[in-house]
Amino acid sequence: MSELRFTKDHEWVALDGDVATIGITAYAADQLGDVVFVEVPEVGKTVKAGDGLAVVESVKAASDVYAPVGGEVVAANTELGDSPETVNAVPEAGGWFAKLKVADPAEVAALMDRAAYEDFLQTL
Repeated sequence: MSELRFTKDHEWVALDGDVATIGITAYAADQLGDVVFVEVPEVGKTVKAGDGLAVVESVKAASDVYAPVGGEVVAANTELGDSPETVNAVPEAGGWFAKLKVADPAEVAALMDRAAYEDFLQTL
């Protein structure tokens, strides 16, 4: 998998060929607190960048996870339904939400790399 790319909404993307794995960052998971419910998208759903992709509920709040890039959902991490705490435990690995067949790889390239994301976090 490639290096992670990040959005200002604290989603991450890892591109492997033309398939992007999407999750939320450790920062986002920490801000949410204990995740108690996750709703992942259905395989076959098509999204544009900025569309709602998944829903995460924690003891503090419910939050939408937005698609950082556009494409078609080719896999969903349905295991999160039974173990939502995975999002807190390994947010940038096993806690992924969906895999998209990317419509435009340039959308991934336009996202922040880890250094830029770390710099962005310092402004919050």
